Amino acid sequence: MATTQREERELLGHDAFALIAPSHQPAIAALPPEELRSLAIRLRAEHGKLRDLIREGKRAKRGKGDARAASSAEAGKATRRKQVYAAALKRVNKRFDELTHERRRAEHRAALKEALARRKAQRARHPAAGFGSSEGMRSKGNAKRAKHVHGARIGSVSAQNKRAQARRDG
Repeated sequence: MATTQREERELLGHDAFALIAPSHQPAIAALPPEELRSLAIRLRAEHGKLRDLIREGKRAKRGKGDARAASSAEAGKATRRKQVYAAALKRVNKRFDELTHERRRAEHRAALKEALARRKAQRARHPAAGFGSSEGMRSKGNAKRAKHVHGARIGSVSAQNKRAQARRDG
């Protein structure tokens, strides 16, 4: 269940609420990324402290931990405070995602514009139109090489056979 800022202020107190306050909407949009990062680090630290405090309280209730931790945990209040920090951290992480998305989108847009400029700078290629419909069909050339016999060789085999036969006969 979402908590209002008023409930957060009552639950956390003035000093702790000062840490949470920049994570709410009008203020979070104005934060630069460096301050947003430092805010996330502080929120994670506070969330971790409360998580450890709650965990120690649960252990103490089971009889495993320090008996003082059970009374100091204030189970219900500590859990709600931890949830407030978790919600603030969620808002900060969402803002980080938005900033990252905007940055990547700008980079992508710049790359597309650069590619379009390169494309426009190229010379236009106009390939030949090919055969027209009025010229009719065209025969394709034979891909196999034609065997070319030199003119002096034509008939030489049969003449050679004739001379060999004459030598045998006579």
